[in-house]
Amino acid sequence: MSQVRELIGFVGRAITAGLALAFVVIYFWPALAERLADKDTPTEVQTATAPASYADAVNRTAPAVVSLQTRSIQPQIVGSRALFRMQVDDGSGVLMSEDGYILTNHHVIGNAQKARVALWDGRVELATVVGSDLETDLAVLKIDQTGLPTAPIPEDLSVRPGDIVLAIGNALGLSHTVTLGIVSATGRNDLRASLYEDYIQTDAAINTGNSGGALINTRGELIGISTRNTADAQNIGFAIPISLALNVMNQIIDYGTVRRGWLGALYSDIRPTIRGNSSPGIGVARVIEDGPAWNAGIRQGDIILALDGETVTDAGQFLLAISQREPGSEVELDVSRGSETFQTYATLIQQPPLQ
Repeated sequence: MSQVRELIGFVGRAITAGLALAFVVIYFWPALAERLADKDTPTEVQTATAPASYADAVNRTAPAVVSLQTRSIQPQIVGSRALFRMQVDDGSGVLMSEDGYILTNHHVIGNAQKARVALWDGRVELATVVGSDLETDLAVLKIDQTGLPTAPIPEDLSVRPGDIVLAIGNALGLSHTVTLGIVSATGRNDLRASLYEDYIQTDAAINTGNSGGALINTRGELIGISTRNTADAQNIGFAIPISLALNVMNQIIDYGTVRRGWLGALYSDIRPTIRGNSSPGIGVARVIEDGPAWNAGIRQGDIILALDGETVTDAGQFLLAISQREPGSEVELDVSRGSETFQTYATLIQQPPLQ
């Protein structure tokens, strides 16, 4: 019995000591007590896991993707004679309205006035070219149908490098081919493929025939119109952001052409010095006499620092921003000339036809 009493006493003293230690820790070091308590409590780990399938996203947009075929007469010089041949080209397009407006690329349509359109359900329709815009490589077609499936547009049009994207199109003549990749970069404007560039770069495979097709996010929303790949590189393709494409499409539908603001000057980027101490701004390489920039007092060699209060750092982005303003609208420009900085205002005019 004495041994039992000793055991009970030992256990009681251990419990008392433990409670006393716990009281001291809680009283003097509450943060330590919380960490010790959390150590044994299962925590919910937040992880961004990719879905097992993107079928829902694809099925949401794929019915709005169409295959295109155009035929055009191309001149061909053989010896001293001019001959003509029929050229057949394949491409893709995206249905943007239930009554049959289709977005595609200018280079898919070329000089053709009609195009054969193969729909998701197997129907083949003849489309008319509503208008085409060489400067952004976009074109709008129209088929005479109603109740057609359309591509959903996201409320948030922002796209970030690293976003997962899927390209859907008539790749190599295989309709509704789907490829997967990520956004490699945004705002690419130095490809010299068209005048106004703001490309989404992706490693989702974009093959011949994908041009004019859909680039979508993982929710099945249209974020871009696939436009081209690169012949000398692998896994690099480009798409036109849907925000730019919608602006061009709406103007073609409303006016038959694209109305663009024009300042009447040519610009160049200012490269960083070897020490890396570059300043903001773009250089004015040339000013058209009696144009809006000339009348605003801007001259060759000036540096444009800001547009409507926003700092300017990229000539391509500045050119695009000016083009998206209405002819007749006024812009505010901060300009540097030597040691002098001044502010001026220019009234934009309609961009003249490009030669």
